This record gives sequence, structure tokens and C-alpha cells, in this order.
Amino acid sequence: MSPGDEHDYRGKDQGGRADDPYSTLGGTRQTRTRLPDGDPGNARRPVRNSRSLVTITGIVVLLVAAIAFANRGGGSDDDASPGTKSSGAAGSAPTAATGTKPVEGKNGTIPSGFAHDEQGAQSAAANYAVALGSAEMFNSDTRRDIVQSIADSSTATKLQSGFDADYSQGFLEQIGLETDGSAPAGSTFVNRTLPAGTKVKSYSSSTAEIEVWCSGLFGLTGEKSTKPVTSGWFTVTMQLKWNGSDWKILETSQRSGPSPVTGDNPVSGSDEIADAVNQFGGFTYAR
Repeated sequence: MSPGDEHDYRGKDQGGRADDPYSTLGGTRQTRTRLPDGDPGNARRPVRNSRSLVTITGIVVLLVAAIAFANRGGGSDDDASPGTKSSGAAGSAPTAATGTKPVEGKNGTIPSGFAHDEQGAQSAAANYAVALGSAEMFNSDTRRDIVQSIADSSTATKLQSGFDADYSQGFLEQIGLETDGSAPAGSTFVNRTLPAGTKVKSYSSSTAEIEVWCSGLFGLTGEKSTKPVTSGWFTVTMQLKWNGSDWKILETSQRSGPSPVTGDNPVSGSDEIADAVNQFGGFTYAR
């Protein structure tokens, strides 16, 4: 891996600037309809005859029933059993959360025991992208723990060797880290991946190809830092295998984007970023 490719994910970059740390990185909700509130401040409404009142009442009842049915989704994918999808056109949007119960187990700090279906494969890919795109990958011991936890036994040795070569001492020095992957005194190293969504490229009962669209943070906080924390967008592609009890990684790759237009938020100070990283924990992701 060339300098600056700290998020190689054992794949080849398919675009992006050479100085962009996320160019080789490999971080929804449902809506509900709300009826207008009443207007208690208005004057008393004109009295209507009984026939008009019955007509208006009937219309209101039908309107409320229609809204309630729309909010239910009309038998959407959310109501289907895990791993199944309805064939109707009125199902949930592809990026809507399904509400499937997250995994209950963990292998160290990484979620494990994902469901043996498409949703489980997507959940596994999202959580594995977070692990591989974390600051812990820069320390040899924690990197080994991560790779051995999420890689399939058939490719674990190959992936481990590749990652160890990527995170060389020369590379750590180039990005301003100590030999053990920690930040210099007075600084905080930030490397965090935030999945925004997942997509199934292919799926069978034994293998799956999943794409994870992510945003990420990378850099060093501190007054003397020459590599301030920046954000980026990238897509990680994972080849997964079902090993009989869980989804595991066979190989990964990454490409830049899709990247939205940068907002006009004011840039936060170095100390504020460091505090946020230390105080805000991560999540277990579930499709």
C-alpha cells in the first residue's frame, strides 16, 4: 500500500486524489404523517345543519383511516419476516430501516452472530467496515484481533499479512503516529468510519457481495498537528462467506464517493473534535 492509503481494506482504489485519506478507504429513518393541530384561538365556527355535519364527519373518518393505512406501509417489507421482501410496489424504500432485531453477541468489541439472510449479511458488512476503518487497526495487537475476528479462516492469513504490510512503521511515522500506532503526547488520533447505508450486489445462502456507503473522519487533533481531522466519503465492497454460524470476510475493496456537497457548518476547534471522539461512542449497525 502506498503512503496515504491507510484505509486500503485489501483492495485497489478506483478513484480519488492521492492526498485524500478516504480515496482508498476500505460512517434512515421512517417518516410518519402528522395531522394539522387544531386552532383553539379561532372564533366559534358557524353552525352547520345535521346533514352537512354527517358528511364532514364521514370525510374526516375516511381521511384518518387512509393516513393510518399509509403509515402502516400497506404490508411493507418492514412487516415481513427477516430476510424476506414483499413483491408489491408499495414496500419500504431501499434505504429504510427494516427494524430487524440487532445481533445479541459480540466477538471482543465487534458484533457477531448475524442472521443467515440478506439483512444479516448487510449488518455484518456495515459492522466490519467500522472495525476495519477504526483507529485500532493502527496497532499491531488490536489489528490482529480485529482481522482474526471477522475474516474467514480460508483467507485470514492472507488478509492479516496484507494489513500488517500496509501499516508499516514507515507509514505510521509518515502520518505522525508513534511506533505502536498511538498519537503523540498532546494529540488525539481520529480514524472513525460511519456507514450511511448498505446494498446487496449478490446473495446466496453461502456467499454475499455487499456494498457499504460510508463517511469517515481521519487525522490528528492538537495545536502542533500538521494533519488536521478531515471528513470523506467512500464505498466499501465486501465479499462475505457463511461459515455455518456467521458471515465472515473473504476479501474487501474500496472506491471513493458518492460524495455530497460539503455543508456550510463552521469548522470546530481541535479540542472540540478530540472531546467529541472521546465522549461519543459508536453503534452496532443492523439492516
